[in-house]
Amino acid sequence: MRVVSIVGPTASGKTGLGIAIAKALAKRGERAEIVNADAYQMYRGMDIGTAKPTPEEQAEVPHHLLDIIDPDDTMSVARFQTLARECINDLQSQGIRPILVGGSGLYARAAIDDISFPGTDPEVRKRLEQREREEGAAALFEELKAKDPEAAARMDPHNPRRTVRALEVIEVTGRPYSASLPRYRYVIPSVQIGLDLPRRELDDRIMQRTRSMREHGFVDEVRRLRPHLGFTAGRALGYQQIIDYLDGIWDEDDAFFDIAQKTRRLARKQMGWFGRDPRIHWLEALNPQLLDNAMAIIDHADAGEYDAIDAHADEYVQHHLGDIQA
Repeated sequence: MRVVSIVGPTASGKTGLGIAIAKALAKRGERAEIVNADAYQMYRGMDIGTAKPTPEEQAEVPHHLLDIIDPDDTMSVARFQTLARECINDLQSQGIRPILVGGSGLYARAAIDDISFPGTDPEVRKRLEQREREEGAAALFEELKAKDPEAAARMDPHNPRRTVRALEVIEVTGRPYSASLPRYRYVIPSVQIGLDLPRRELDDRIMQRTRSMREHGFVDEVRRLRPHLGFTAGRALGYQQIIDYLDGIWDEDDAFFDIAQKTRRLARKQMGWFGRDPRIHWLEALNPQLLDNAMAIIDHADAGEYDAIDAHADEYVQHHLGDIQA
């Protein structure tokens, strides 16, 4: 029983498609449930800013790995991998097909791909995070370039969380961070379906979502959560902007404008991330036949028709697309 993984940029309609697929499978007599792969939707109370599935949506199809940790806790991708694989195994043992849904690319892959994560050291992480706050992300990235130029060349210098993690791995293991980069190889039989949207339509959806966040009380959500936001949760897109607004750094209009602008940038990065994976079957999100097309892909995958291509995905990526991005 293959996992169905729904991927794509933020605001592309992944939640809706996941629910629709689960219902369509139910009509054929097959049980299916949603497994969340969005990093920030795992935090309790972070609802509006993460576009967490509504109670009504969760009532339509059972969802897993939502609201599982407090916002002052830390959800690492390694921790998620353990939780996700336990959840997937549990569902499959009951004859339930897992439908993995989320925009966090590394999280989605961690659940199903051949990816290992070096251990963590909370004290080392805490010290590096403190240095990042005091010295700035650029200083830590320069240190990474000196210690592991291969990893630095593959990474976004403006992603301090990833930089901190890379330096932590180097210090804890004594090995380069680049030695633990992920590969495009399933360890759990899966089929990935990607949602694609014209850029203008995607930008419009992001603007609509940002307005909806404002109208539905996102400022109040951040104000309520702020005393409990840990380092990781507090860096979530949108939450930092509203914290700055509450601190008087800019006005509310500017804060929400920045949220929309950075969400558009995130969507571009997500498409770049997912676009490297040749195993993803891309569908037009606006196509009236979207569900039928998705179901056809699942049927072909269940019949093993994509296995030969998927088996060579990692080799293809390295040969044709260069090094795998961290």
